Amino acid sequence: MKRQHEKTKKLHSVRYEIRGPLQDRAKQLEAEGHKVIKLNIGNPGPFGFLTPDVMLQDMAENLKKAEGYSDSKGIIEARHSIMKDAARKGIPDIGPDDIFIGNGVSELIIMTLQALLNPGDEVLVPAPDYPLWTAAVNFSGGKAVHYLCDEENEWNPDLADMERKITPHTKAVVVINPNNPTGAVYHKDILEKIIAMARQHDLVILSDEVYERILYFDLKHIPTASLADDVLFVTFNGLSKSHLICGFRVGWMMISGDRAHAKGFYEGMNLLASMRLCSNVQGQYVIPTALEKCPNIDYLIKPGGRLYEQTFLAHRLLNEIPGVSCVKPKGAFYLFPKLDQKKFNIHDDQKLFYDLLNQEKILFVNGTGFNWPKHDHFRVVALPKVEDLEAALKRLGHFLSTYRQ
Repeated sequence: MKRQHEKTKKLHSVRYEIRGPLQDRAKQLEAEGHKVIKLNIGNPGPFGFLTPDVMLQDMAENLKKAEGYSDSKGIIEARHSIMKDAARKGIPDIGPDDIFIGNGVSELIIMTLQALLNPGDEVLVPAPDYPLWTAAVNFSGGKAVHYLCDEENEWNPDLADMERKITPHTKAVVVINPNNPTGAVYHKDILEKIIAMARQHDLVILSDEVYERILYFDLKHIPTASLADDVLFVTFNGLSKSHLICGFRVGWMMISGDRAHAKGFYEGMNLLASMRLCSNVQGQYVIPTALEKCPNIDYLIKPGGRLYEQTFLAHRLLNEIPGVSCVKPKGAFYLFPKLDQKKFNIHDDQKLFYDLLNQEKILFVNGTGFNWPKHDHFRVVALPKVEDLEAALKRLGHFLSTYRQ
């Protein structure tokens, strides 16, 4: 009998529903000739959000410089620009060796957790979360422990729940701010209380701030690492969302705060960065232009701007559907509405959205795909144009008007 080449056991606890079975079914429907409205992935390009010309020109002008490998941490010009950006935000004492540039933030999240975790180490991850965090913790041999975010309190972290879940095995806490999938933006006092917990229990804070520039109502983002220097911070950021260039795969991470006992972590990151040689060099050359020359995106996030108008149109239309309620987001371009579980008799949220996809040809991601513990939520991406959002949410309302599981 020939050996069966099974999936490695390392992947048994790894899930990524954003590109999971529902998307596979959507591809089948498209192959059959159906048009599917996709509200599952935060990918601005296909929805007509175009990269600023100055960034495209800058990449073209630097292509000849980008033919060889760069330093494994990234080109020095880009790291200096990230340093200056950190200083403007009040993050102290960042040097070029504290910065690693990656093929998007996703690569760096996985590298960080592989460098940081030993088998059995626990990481506090928000529920709901961006599911790569849970997947990467589990893949790296750790255990993701989910602290709840409170829907009744604008999706802010439930700090008491976070505190209860800290054990002697807890090594780090993940903060996603602005939050994907809820659109929450955390106040300074929330961040300071998380920092106080990390200080008390000697935890690393992993702060995912990819959506920091996409804020509504004139809110100001507070970088977690700007609030203290006696805790070890790893801050993740990039250009995919804020500068509308997901396909360029440009992200970075910065290590700051109390680094006195982080020598081994640095060694691990240096080793992993060297093993993949470097991130794509063409994308690295865009970083100085993006951070120092590129205009902000106020034209998208102020009243009248596409992101603002589409996000809050979706918010209104969702709340008009019987059995659906939605907290108003304050950042990013996602909504995380709640379904009346009793009204629709939901016991399997993936089945609900599989049924919706088959009947109405709309693709959402179910809430348990974001590690939410109940089968009563889903994520809406507000990137499609108004007419497509209206059509999708009208179809959703029509579907739910008769649906019982």
